[in-house]
Amino acid sequence: MEHGPDIFAVRGSLLDFRGDPASSENAHRWEEDGLLVVADGKVRAAGAYAALGPALEPGVRTIDCRGRIITPGFIDTHIHYPQTDMIASPAEGLLPWLDTWTFPAERQFSDSVHARATASFFLDELLRCGTTTAMVYCSVHPESAEAFFQESAARGMRMVAGKVLMDRHCPEFLRESAEQGALASEALIRKWHKRGRQMVAITPRFAATSTPAQLQLAGELARAFPDTFVQTHVAENTDEIAWIKSLYPEARSYLDVYERYGLMRPRAMYAHCIWLDDTDRARMAATGSAAALCPTSNLFLGSGLFDMRSADRAGMTLTLATDVGGGTSFSMLETMNEMYKVARMTGVHLSALRLFYLATLGGARGMGLEGTIGSFVAGAEADFIVLDPCATPLLARRTQRAQSLEELLFALAILGDDRVVEATFVAGKILHERKHSGHNATPE
Repeated sequence: MEHGPDIFAVRGSLLDFRGDPASSENAHRWEEDGLLVVADGKVRAAGAYAALGPALEPGVRTIDCRGRIITPGFIDTHIHYPQTDMIASPAEGLLPWLDTWTFPAERQFSDSVHARATASFFLDELLRCGTTTAMVYCSVHPESAEAFFQESAARGMRMVAGKVLMDRHCPEFLRESAEQGALASEALIRKWHKRGRQMVAITPRFAATSTPAQLQLAGELARAFPDTFVQTHVAENTDEIAWIKSLYPEARSYLDVYERYGLMRPRAMYAHCIWLDDTDRARMAATGSAAALCPTSNLFLGSGLFDMRSADRAGMTLTLATDVGGGTSFSMLETMNEMYKVARMTGVHLSALRLFYLATLGGARGMGLEGTIGSFVAGAEADFIVLDPCATPLLARRTQRAQSLEELLFALAILGDDRVVEATFVAGKILHERKHSGHNATPE
């Protein structure tokens, strides 16, 4: 193979996906002794070491990660960076939680210095947990989005973010006019969308905090810039649904509010989707909109249990998300744990393979970025992580007894957390490495 100064290889157990394990045979690729070849920040090749190793020219650096799992970086499709400092804040439910904790915390993000310091911590925390791409809510302040993109661009990360749109039912210090929000969002798109690896999402917080005029302008932006993203919340909480019904009595459902304004389309990500009906689910599938499943926040705020069986029956596109700070962990492994339990409470068994799919290729598909991130296909961006099945004494004891790949991955999903992530690579560069006794991501 041709090589130059920016080519290297990683040897270990390779795991990635070519389909959803729930609906496709041979949906995953597992090479127990595999090799990932990276050139100029992208995947050159991935497969068995026996096939690819001998083809490497002398002098190509090889990182020895045998005994560990190399998989695409996790993709978190719904998270709020201004809520970093208020994670684990008590409240009786979603709406009082917003009033008591969320809105006061977001007020501080008019300060660019505060915003940039928080964004820096937030991104480093994602990397520590193995998350290489996220769909991120900033605050209503343009300064918050500017700070976020500056920090993300400095790390070379593939990130999607948008400033929140709110023009009613929020504190005056967070309120803007519909026109102000649209103009600021358009300016953000023109400056940052597809600048390097940065991408912009049109971000109405939720239908209650936007007037029809604001949703109309958001829909116009979505049509004018069809390769941008849309992100918002829907059907999270029964009190919220009743409120939306009173504000938009003409709409058939909460989700229908967004569809009436042209906000359902490919690259539209709807968080929660707990209380959808079958008509809603059919509309999600038909429009190419995706659902971000947020189990830790739904349990923490008592919002409800996602109906996986009905979603699958409708053919909805599903992804996995932490929803920090309503969510209680940045770790997608801990989020898998809670997703499994939520599904069990509705009578569904989620395989570990499907959980890992939802956190990688599933997220990429939901974002319309399959082939760019989320797998090891040739030409994909080399965002990947190294997972240590022996990261803790309990994990080591359990995984050493695993008799199958499913059993091994299930132990990681149920017992794992940030300590499992030995290293995080972004566009072929190592941005996080866990220092501990034993093995590290070092060259052979």
